[in-house]
Order: sequence, then structure tokens, then C-alpha cells
Amino acid sequence: MSQQTIKQQARRTAREMAEKRRKEREERERRVIDLAEQVMVAIGERDAAVAETEKRAGAALRELTEREGLSLSEAVEWCGETVSVREATRLRRLASESQAEDDGEQDGDGTTALATAESGGAGAGSAA
Repeated sequence: MSQQTIKQQARRTAREMAEKRRKEREERERRVIDLAEQVMVAIGERDAAVAETEKRAGAALRELTEREGLSLSEAVEWCGETVSVREATRLRRLASESQAEDDGEQDGDGTTALATAESGGAGAGSAA
């Protein structure tokens, strides 16, 4: 075998190996991207589910305080103290904001008329 033929064969083999490695890297990158996408979708779905359930809990807490006339402390007690007064306040605020967005009642500064009324209005309940 001549020197020329040996060099040509070596170059061809080196190019083939480089191409094989490049394809393997591309396939791995595709797998990594797909897995990262699955993680992000799952986290997004979780966040959406949590947001929805928190809105429902907040709406129920608002019903307890506004319609049934309980203080927030009493509402928390009725819930078996599975939620703190601080968390209940946050959940009610979330439900108020969500309701206002649904009703299109947002003020210019981003606060809602309902949230403003809730912070100092009737039915706000006790934070003790």
C-alpha cells in the first residue's frame, strides 16, 4: 500500500469518526432539550394547578368571612388550623385579585377595588 493511499484512508477514517461523534453530540443535545422541556412543562402545570387551588381556597375563605360573618381567625379555626391567619390573608387577597381581574375592575395603579375595600372594609376579619 502506498503512502498516499494510507494517508487518504486515515483522513477518511478520521472524518468518519468526527462525523459519528458530531451526530452523537447532536442526538444527546436533542435528548437533553426534550427532557428539559418536560421538566419545564411539568413545573408550569404544577404552578398552574397550585394557583388554581389557592384561588379556590381564597374564595372559600372570603365566603366564610364576608358572607358568613366570621373573623379570619374564626375561619382559620373552622378549617382545623390547616392554614395560618397569615396564609389565609394571602389566599383571600389572591382570590380578590383574581375576581377583580375576571370582572375587569382593576384601578390604574394595579390594585383592585375589592382588595382595597377588603384591606380596611367590612368583613376584613381579625388578623389576631
